Amino acid sequence: MTEPDAPASPARRRFVDLSPLREHPVFARLWIGTSISGIGTWVTTVAVGLQLFDITGDTFAVALVGGISLVPMIVAGIWGGMLADAFDRRRVLILSSIVAWLSILGIVALSAADSLLTGRAPVWPFYILTTLNAVAATISSATRASVTPRILPEAMVSRANALNGIAFGLQLTIGPALAGVLVALIGFPLTFAVDAVLFTAGFLGVLGLPRLPPLTRTAKPGWESLRDGVRFLRHAPNIRMSFIVDIVAMSLGRPYVLLPAIGASVIGGGSVTVGVLTAAAAVGTFLTGLFSGPVAHVHRYGVAVGRAITLYGVFIALFGAVLAGMATGWFGPVGESWDQVNLVALLLAAVALAGSGASDEVSAIFRSTMLLTAAPDEMRGRLQGIFIVVVTGGPRVGDLVAGGLAVLTALWVPPVVGGLAIVAIIAVLLRVQSTFRHYDARDPRP
Repeated sequence: MTEPDAPASPARRRFVDLSPLREHPVFARLWIGTSISGIGTWVTTVAVGLQLFDITGDTFAVALVGGISLVPMIVAGIWGGMLADAFDRRRVLILSSIVAWLSILGIVALSAADSLLTGRAPVWPFYILTTLNAVAATISSATRASVTPRILPEAMVSRANALNGIAFGLQLTIGPALAGVLVALIGFPLTFAVDAVLFTAGFLGVLGLPRLPPLTRTAKPGWESLRDGVRFLRHAPNIRMSFIVDIVAMSLGRPYVLLPAIGASVIGGGSVTVGVLTAAAAVGTFLTGLFSGPVAHVHRYGVAVGRAITLYGVFIALFGAVLAGMATGWFGPVGESWDQVNLVALLLAAVALAGSGASDEVSAIFRSTMLLTAAPDEMRGRLQGIFIVVVTGGPRVGDLVAGGLAVLTALWVPPVVGGLAIVAIIAVLLRVQSTFRHYDARDPRP
C-alpha cells in the first residue's frame, strides 16, 4: 500500500491515484454504481428546470424547486446523519435509495401526464416529488460519505475524495448535456425515464456493501443524539469553518438557475446551451480530479480551501461579466434555436464555468477529507448530515438569491455581485480564523 508521503513517480504526482479502486473492490463497486446513477440524477435535475420553465416561462418558478425543498433537506440531513451513526449504514442506504427511486418514477408519470393533457399540468406536484427525491438523496449522500473511512484505510481517504471528484465531474459533464439533447429529441417523460434506469447501477453498488453496524454505542436518533453532535461541533472550529466557507461560496455564487433564461434570451441556443454551460463546470471538476495526484502531499488544507474558494469567486464574476457584455446588445440578437446562439459568448461563459468547477472541486477534496479524518467514526454520520445540508442546501439558497436578484435587476447582476462578495468575505474569514488557516493534515484536529 502506498504511504501518503512516499516518493511517487512524476506521473503519479500529476494524475489521480487509482489504488482505492484497484485494492478495495467494495469501494470500487460503490464508486462505479454511484458514478452511473449520478448521471441520471443530473439528467432529472436539468430536465425538471427545463420543463418548469417550459410550463411557466418563469425563472423564479425554476428557483422554487430548490427553495421549497430546502427546509425538508435540512431536516433530512440532520436526521439522516443520526440514522447513519445509530444503525447499520448499509441498511440506511438501501431504504433511502428505494424512496429516491420511487420519487423518480413519480416524476416520469407526472411528466407523461403533462404531455398527454390538453392543458398544462400544475407545477405543484413537481415540487412535491423533487422535494421527496431531495430528502431521500440527502440521507443517502450523508450515509454514503460516512461509509468511506470504514471501507478504506485513512491514508486513502483524500485519494478517494479525488476519485469522487472525477465521478462528479463525469456526472455533471454527461448528465446535463444528455438532458438537453434528450429533451430535444425524445421529450420530457422519456428523459426522466433514463434516470430511473440508470439508478439501478447505484442500487447494485449499495447492495454490494458489507454490513456496517455502529462501532460504539451511540444514542438513537432524537434530541440526545442531536445534542451530542452539536456539542462536538461547538468544539470543532476547523470543521465549522469548512461549513461556513462553503455556504458563502454556494449561496452567493450559483448561476445555474439562470441558465434557462440565458439560453433563451442572452446567449441563445435554448436547452442545448443550458446543457453545454452546466457541463462546462463539470469539465473543470473532472480535470481537477484527473490531475489530483498531488493531493496526498498537500497538508495545509485550510490555506488550500481558502485559495480555491477565492478563485471560484473570481470565475463566477467573470461569468457575470460575459452576460453583462451580452446585455449591451453589441453582439446582435439571439434566439432559442441552436443556429441563433452567440458562439463567442458561449465559449467565454463555458471557460468561466469550467474554472469555477475546477476551483470548487479543489475546495471539496480538502474539506471532505478534513471532515472524514478529523472526526471520530461515531460522529461521522451526523457531521456528514450537516455537511450534506451545507453542500446541497447552500446551492438552493443560492438559486433563490440568484433568481430573486435577477428578477429585480438583470441576469448578469447575481454572478458579478456574488463573485466579488465571495472574494471579500473569504479574505476576512481566513484572517479571523487562525486555526483553520494553520490546519495541518498530519495532525488532524476538528
